[in-house]
Amino acid sequence: MPHGREIFRGDAAELGRLHESRWQWLEEAVGPAVALPTEYPDGYHVPRHRHSRSQLLHALVGVVLVTTKHGRWMVPPDHAMWIPAGIEHSVEMLGDVSMRSVYVMPNAIAGLPEGLRVVGITELMHSLIVESEKLPQGGELEGRAALVMGLLLHEIPNLPERPLGLPFPSDPKLAALCRRFVAAPSPHATIDEWADAAGMSRRTFTRAFQRQTGLSLSTWRQQACLFAALPRLADGEPITRVALDLGYDSVPAFTTMFKRMLGASPRGYMRGARDAGESPRRGGGPLAA
Repeated sequence: MPHGREIFRGDAAELGRLHESRWQWLEEAVGPAVALPTEYPDGYHVPRHRHSRSQLLHALVGVVLVTTKHGRWMVPPDHAMWIPAGIEHSVEMLGDVSMRSVYVMPNAIAGLPEGLRVVGITELMHSLIVESEKLPQGGELEGRAALVMGLLLHEIPNLPERPLGLPFPSDPKLAALCRRFVAAPSPHATIDEWADAAGMSRRTFTRAFQRQTGLSLSTWRQQACLFAALPRLADGEPITRVALDLGYDSVPAFTTMFKRMLGASPRGYMRGARDAGESPRRGGGPLAA
């Protein structure tokens, strides 16, 4: 497979062949890491697949949703998704997406993350990802190229984790409640309402939800609201409209939730003004994932 920017467009059969070609090429590539750029159109869906390499999925433009059996993860501006080797996943594009992925051998270095996670992209990591895509791919690297890729690998364990996962419970009744909430999120849903709908006591529901998702209902609900808000904010919708549409009584209430979850106000977050050192980069149109 030639190295360079690929544009994934065409009918389903053609796109399927392109993906199969890329995945086969990745399986045959050597070296600890491979960096590949790809351009995807709005609404494109990469079907379920898995790699023998872990993937650091980052986009310069566009919003990406990653789905696995463990839940869904949103990859918003100046972030990336870490997908461990062997995890089956699909990817959905919200807006035109300029994706930059680094595929990493599981034993490339010590300390690589073991689980799925969304991480913040620092200025240094952004520069390394952009530089790595210019390097020869698929073979052993030497000299400067090896140093660039080596530093990129060593920065992966240092990337700050962000709470942007949305795991779904395994219980069908609880999962159905979660799906309905994602379709129509509201900050006013209560534990008692969900417990009644699931036919459980409050205590049983609370324990079951926490055990199956790893989150309290309150935290899960706030993250689901972020899932609904971020693409709209990325598209330039006014904060007031988004907050009121999601059922918040006021913009300050929405802003308080947003800041608690992501560490910045919606306006500051969309500018990329990150306290943890993430880059304030912005592309045109929908924001990066």
